[in-house]
Amino acid sequence: MTMSALGEPCVLLKLGEVVLKGNNRELFEQRLQANIKAALKDFDFKVDVRQRHGVIALFLPDGTTPEVADAVAERVAYVPGLVWIHRAWRVEKDPGAVTKAAIELLADRDDVRRGVSFAVRSRRRDKRFPLTSMEIDRSVGGELNDIYGLPVDLKNPELVVSIEVDRDEVFVFTGGTPGQGGLPVGTSGRGLVLMSGGIDSPVAAYRMMRRGLRVDFLHFSGIPFTTSESIYKAYALVRALDRFQGRSRLWVVPFGKAQQSIKASGQDRLAVISQRRLMLKTAEEVARRLRAGALITGDSLGQVSSQTLQNITAQDDAVDLPILRPLIGLDKTEIMAEARRIGTLEISELPDEDCCTLLAPRRAETAAKIADLRQIEKRLDAEELAVQLAGSLQEYKLEG
Repeated sequence: MTMSALGEPCVLLKLGEVVLKGNNRELFEQRLQANIKAALKDFDFKVDVRQRHGVIALFLPDGTTPEVADAVAERVAYVPGLVWIHRAWRVEKDPGAVTKAAIELLADRDDVRRGVSFAVRSRRRDKRFPLTSMEIDRSVGGELNDIYGLPVDLKNPELVVSIEVDRDEVFVFTGGTPGQGGLPVGTSGRGLVLMSGGIDSPVAAYRMMRRGLRVDFLHFSGIPFTTSESIYKAYALVRALDRFQGRSRLWVVPFGKAQQSIKASGQDRLAVISQRRLMLKTAEEVARRLRAGALITGDSLGQVSSQTLQNITAQDDAVDLPILRPLIGLDKTEIMAEARRIGTLEISELPDEDCCTLLAPRRAETAAKIADLRQIEKRLDAEELAVQLAGSLQEYKLEG
């Protein structure tokens, strides 16, 4: 089968809430284009990224195979700000050429051989095209029905042939891949994620990236009282999340000695919340150095003892920066489902020595009093300790 009627393989990207922006819409679109180009930097050819009204078209070099175009589409599907990714064909702007392309597009498909129901749905962004959308639907649909004998179902078709008439060409395609939605990374500022090796914090990071935050990752290691396992695990999680934003950075603070100091304070039931407050104070100091405007945690209300409303309030008291908790209203089943979808669950479930195991009181406080916590911190000189811990920060750069 020749592919001449189908023209050139390309990728058509549909924008989400970016199109709802007002006077600053162009800034969002420019950031999205930059993120798309960055996501495709590992390909050994240049992709021509062209902004159209509500869509972005990716044109590939002459001679690009459909398989390579598929790989491009798969890669950009991870870029937040896009709601649909279509592997399309760029066809000459002529009614006859469009019909021929649609006929060829359905050739040799198993679902067509099975006799699935179909519909043609056209969109005419360029009103100069000689046929209206309804006329395109009838003309192309009639030809497809004559050739393949497929039943037409305009309400709930099993197969949709999409035709979109643009300024310089027509795009023809079937199906598509859902995108990440949300806003382009980098349009909402910068945040710092407190990254454990668990299930929750990677999902929280993903959710904030989808809201336009560029995030750095801060991991607290139990070193020197634990091995480096938790660092390797955090590194693997950051690599998995890097698909959504690129240029991710992992920072690690050796926290074991500080935990020992908290444990030695004798406040057993308050140890977990005291540790949490010290982590937040340290994270705030790191965030200032990285120019991040918020901290991000994977807290879910009531999931564990440190995440009761009273304890969350006590944690907020430790820092001045806002603490974003995108999972606050989700239960564990919902969080696990999203972790599975974004590809972090399997990594999070790997065993490791988490620094939190160093502080495991038989009964943890569920309603910590801020005054009591401040007294512990006064004895520990927590403010100075947080600065020292931030000073021990190490960066782990992603390879490849």
